[in-house]
Amino acid sequence: MHPLLSKTATALVVSALAQGIAQAALYAVDPGPYLPSNGSFAAWYQDTHGRTLDLCLSKAVSSRAPGAPGAPSYMCTLLPTPGVFDDAQPIVFPTNFPDEAFWFTADAAIVDAARGIDLSFGTAIEAAFAAEEPVEGDQMSFARVRIRVDVPTAGTYTITHPYGVDIFDVPAGGTRVINMTRDIGIGSPKTYDGALRGDVGPFLRSVNGPYTETNPLTGSAEQFIGDPNLEEAVTGSPFNTNFVRIEGPNGLDLRTTLFSISGKLSTVVRPTPMIAQRSTYSRKAGESAPIAQQDVFVMAPPPPATVGVTSSSPVLNMSEANTTGNWYAQSAANPTLPSTVQVTADNHLAIPTSTPTTLSMALTDLVVIQRAEYSLSSGQLTLVASTSDETSPPVLTATSASGAAIGALSGEGAVKTLATGISPIPPAKVRVTSSNGGSDTEEVVIVQ
Repeated sequence: MHPLLSKTATALVVSALAQGIAQAALYAVDPGPYLPSNGSFAAWYQDTHGRTLDLCLSKAVSSRAPGAPGAPSYMCTLLPTPGVFDDAQPIVFPTNFPDEAFWFTADAAIVDAARGIDLSFGTAIEAAFAAEEPVEGDQMSFARVRIRVDVPTAGTYTITHPYGVDIFDVPAGGTRVINMTRDIGIGSPKTYDGALRGDVGPFLRSVNGPYTETNPLTGSAEQFIGDPNLEEAVTGSPFNTNFVRIEGPNGLDLRTTLFSISGKLSTVVRPTPMIAQRSTYSRKAGESAPIAQQDVFVMAPPPPATVGVTSSSPVLNMSEANTTGNWYAQSAANPTLPSTVQVTADNHLAIPTSTPTTLSMALTDLVVIQRAEYSLSSGQLTLVASTSDETSPPVLTATSASGAAIGALSGEGAVKTLATGISPIPPAKVRVTSSNGGSDTEEVVIVQ
C-alpha cells in the first residue's frame, strides 16, 4: 500500500462521499499502554456495529484456500518487505516487524477488457511508520480509501462503494487516470485516534464468516471476519452499498459484490457501542388533554442486538430497519420537563464479549427555522422559527454561528418571529435555541 502518504488523483474529484460523511464509522481505539509485542501500536479498534479487531499479526492460515511454497495463505494481510521483514522468522519489534500491518482490509476489483475498464478498490485501517521502516516513535495509523481505474474515454465517472460515493471528472482516457488515495488519521506519531474520523467503518465482513483458524505459534483458536484469500459477498456498509459500482459515459454501469476481507476478532471485553442522535417531543392541544409524541433516535449495532428505551414502563423496544444500525422508537407519553430518556443497547448475541450500554438523553422540543433572510438594502435580519411544543411554547432566542446574541423571537403561539437590524455585515448562519433545549441552525439567505 506504499507510498504511505500518496494522495494524488489524476482525475479531478468533483464530489466525495455524496451519501454523507457524517455517518459514524469507528467507535473506539485502544487507549494504551502500547506494548512492544504489538509494535507499540494500538492493540484494537472497535466499530459502531460492535466488532473489535486486533492488529492482525497472526500466522494462522486459511483452511479454505491452499497456500503455495513461500506464499502461505495467511488469514492476516502480512506484507513482507525484503530486508525489513522476514516472514519465516518470529515477529519481533523493531528488528523483524512488518513495515505495514492492518487491523482491517477490504479489496475488490472490476475488470472488463471489452469496455476498457480496470478498477481496483482498497480500504483499510492501517498501521505504518512515518519513514516506512519500523522505528520506535514513528508509529502511526490511518483509515484509507483507495480507488484506481483505467478508463477508455474522457467524461464523468461515479464510483459507489461501501463507504460512500466519489465522482471523478476525467479529462482523457488512459491507464490509472483515476488515482485517488484518501488517508485520514495521519498525525503525531503514536497517536491513534485520528483514524476514528476517517471514512472506513463499520468493518465489512464476509457473509460466510466468522472463520475460526488455529494460530500455529500459540495453538490458540482465533476468529476472523473474512478470509483475504477468497472473494466473497460482504455485509456491514453504513449505507447498505455492499458493492463497488462504476458508472460513466456511453451507458457504462459495472459492479462487483465480491471482496477479499481480513480482520482478526479481538477477545477484549468492550461495551456495546451506542451514539445518541435525537430525543425530541411534540405536543398540541387535544379535545380533553394534550396530544403528545416522543421520538428517540440512536445509532447502535444492528440486530441481533436489542435496543430499548428503558426509562419507559414497560420498556419501549426500538426498531431497526435495514442493518445499518439506525434505531428509532416513538412514545405517546406527555413529558414533564425537564426530562430525560434512558436507552439501553445489548449486543451480546452477536459479540459474546460485549456488555450492555445505557445512555441518558435529554428530552427537548424540536426547533425548526422556517426563514432566515437578510436584506442588504435595509440591513434587516428576518427570522421565523417554530417549536414542536404548541401547548406551552418556550422562549426562542437567536444567536450568530459564533454565539453572538441577536435577540429573542416573539409571538403568541408555536411560530415566532424576529426582525432586527444588523450591521455592517450579515451573519453567515443563525442558530435558534429553545428554553426547552431544542435548537436549529440555518444559513442566512441574502437578498437585495
